[in-house]
Amino acid sequence: MDSRAAIRASWQTAEMVTNMYLGDLTDAELLVRSVPGINHIAWQLGHLVQSDHQIIDGVCPGSMPALPVGFAEQHSKETATSDKPGDFLSKSEYLRLFAEQRAAAAVALAKQTDADLDKPAPDSMKDYAPTVGDAFLLLGGHWLMHAGQWAVLRRKLGRPPLF
Repeated sequence: MDSRAAIRASWQTAEMVTNMYLGDLTDAELLVRSVPGINHIAWQLGHLVQSDHQIIDGVCPGSMPALPVGFAEQHSKETATSDKPGDFLSKSEYLRLFAEQRAAAAVALAKQTDADLDKPAPDSMKDYAPTVGDAFLLLGGHWLMHAGQWAVLRRKLGRPPLF
């Protein structure tokens, strides 16, 4: 397995966990907070989609499809406290945007050589992704980190554990 295949495998694991955890949740349940002060899943999904876009566009400028106008602002730290359904998208819309962004990231990854993946990431990313390869790899881990929070909400909602 080469480095690109390993990165894709990490993405596939994260996508599997994401789909399992979100599969039976309703749009309304995406707005439930598992504990006071935690970001609900709808906001987190927007944050994750925006992050994927920003990270890959940062290391491969122009490679990612545009997100809807105002999407980043809709999922900013300032909007994290909103519980209004109209402030967020539906689960199907988030998953569609996720699929579009991930498909573009996969195309960008396929174009990278081993030497490209070893190049330094932009200075703005160096604290969390020192190299281009680290930036690509981050996409899977970031989704899994948030999915860990979703497991708690699932239990709060009375859903059985999946893993």
